[in-house]
Amino acid sequence: RRCVSDKYCVGAACSPLSVRSGDRYIPTRAGSNWSINFHYANENCHSPSQNHKAKDASTESGKGQRSPFSLLRSPRKPARKISKIPFKVLDAPELQDDFYLNLVDWSAGNLLSVGLGACVYLWSACTSQVTRLCDLSVDGDSVTSVCWNERGSLVAVGTHKGYVQIWDAAGGRKLSSLEGHSARVGALAWNGEQLSSGSRDRVILQRDVRSPPGAERRLQGHRQEVCGLKWSPDHQHLASGGNDNKLLVWNSSSLLPMQQYSDHLAAVKAIAWSPHQHGLLASGGGTADRCLRFWNTLTGQPLQSTDTGSQVCNLAWSKHANELVSTHGYSQNQILVWKYPSLTQVAKLTGHSYRVLYLAVSPDGEAIVTGAGDETLRFWNVFSKTRCTKESKSVLNLFTRIR
Repeated sequence: RRCVSDKYCVGAACSPLSVRSGDRYIPTRAGSNWSINFHYANENCHSPSQNHKAKDASTESGKGQRSPFSLLRSPRKPARKISKIPFKVLDAPELQDDFYLNLVDWSAGNLLSVGLGACVYLWSACTSQVTRLCDLSVDGDSVTSVCWNERGSLVAVGTHKGYVQIWDAAGGRKLSSLEGHSARVGALAWNGEQLSSGSRDRVILQRDVRSPPGAERRLQGHRQEVCGLKWSPDHQHLASGGNDNKLLVWNSSSLLPMQQYSDHLAAVKAIAWSPHQHGLLASGGGTADRCLRFWNTLTGQPLQSTDTGSQVCNLAWSKHANELVSTHGYSQNQILVWKYPSLTQVAKLTGHSYRVLYLAVSPDGEAIVTGAGDETLRFWNVFSKTRCTKESKSVLNLFTRIR
């Protein structure tokens, strides 16, 4: 096999970038310079045959007589194969190996935002062009979280000093800088025009970005750093996880949590609401816990749980099927794809040499990107659009041809 390598690099010291459509930049990584070098990894050149051993699912037990109708049975649907190698690897120097940060997010406009040290970079999945959105080093600050709004036009940036900056991605300009936290902001979650921020100061602040500064709701329920935040698909409930091993659920009006789950034995960073079942919430625990747990927030009752064998860092549901993906740290650094509610593993992906601390899903719901302290971002095809298969095959469905 021949390996084709394309490189896209960002120059030194967060210098202004000349956005271009050419296929090569010259990388520099001297001293404290920030740079991103985009390339296809060598593992893309290896044959995946070692990772896909054929399994014969049609063996007969030999006991009893064969059914006379066996030849009339419908053929079994072949198992979906998930490639165990990433289809792209991006080099991201200075991507922090810190469990409590959230430094990668993927927008509805197909832009990836990545916090590297004091800078936020934007990478276009359509053109592979790179731009530097902001540089906080002039204020002696650094990036601790990034989060796109639902339309993909605004990106929120949490900082080590406790600020939350709102940036217009298209215009490349800062719209506001929100104060209120006294420590780093490691978790962010949008809910329409509302933005929730979770901090090491143990407080969650809820603010309308259209309102004047100072208008905020303070949610105080965690006793240690808030490291996970997710709004439900119906925009009615906020789930928060903390280093106090607690998972809390808040409604949109009360200042006290409506539910508190205390089953995890370690920090709860990994949180995901199901897009398929109203009120279904998944969470994952840290190193001393390692468990995935599922909750019916309509009744407050726990559902299934499973020990994954490793620190759970992130969770995300498939948009199209009842599956979810989890990423892990100590000690296996793996990526697992699960069916729900059976909790059977569909795939196990490896390649990161550090904890897989960051996860984002592509806007079409088919691919994920994972990030780790090994300073790489890896792109995987893990989900399929199973709901759309029959429609897309029909030549009579004109809507599938409209783009």
